[in-house]
Amino acid sequence: MKALIIGATGATGSDLVSILLQDPDYTEVVAFVRRASWLTHPKYSETITDFEQLEVVSESIRGDIWFSCLGTTLKAAGSKEKQWHIDYDIPVKFAEIARRNGVPKAVLVSAYGASAASRVFYSKLKGTLDDAILKLGFDPCLIFRPGFLVRKDTDRKGERVIAYGLKFLNSLGMIRRFRPLPTSILAEKLAKAPKVFASGKHIIELDGIFAI
Repeated sequence: MKALIIGATGATGSDLVSILLQDPDYTEVVAFVRRASWLTHPKYSETITDFEQLEVVSESIRGDIWFSCLGTTLKAAGSKEKQWHIDYDIPVKFAEIARRNGVPKAVLVSAYGASAASRVFYSKLKGTLDDAILKLGFDPCLIFRPGFLVRKDTDRKGERVIAYGLKFLNSLGMIRRFRPLPTSILAEKLAKAPKVFASGKHIIELDGIFAI
């Protein structure tokens, strides 16, 4: 399979690239990135992309499956409007081009609690995105809704504290639906899922992610 990826430079995306390059079922991996990286591999290539002008690279958006690990935080984006643009407008536009070009399969990283009906901004954003991707007709269309993600060697003290607290509570049998998920494990499940779910629309919650 030829895999296309947006969000390849983030924690989950970079882990996913590594997994796909090791997986013989993926014969080619194309990352759409703003600037070139140091990574070299016989199966890997990068398409330098202005995400405000995706039509410019539309002819490169061709393959067997596309993965979206794209996402940002409100703090990094600077405003709700900018976060909506990055987390919703860009992946939807990419997905529309991919579908137009005949890419059949889609795998999207969403978030726990995603719902277009939510009053919580982030949950509403992710839920609205999920609904938009589901309507485009990818088959299979796989949407992952993980909980708290643990990045390898994170330098964010807050992340380490939350992860430790959740693991402690989980060890007591409490709030296991919020157990932390390392991005490396999520990446493994993202790569494996299209081989497990050959067709259909599937929203995969946290317990389902661990079960893949």
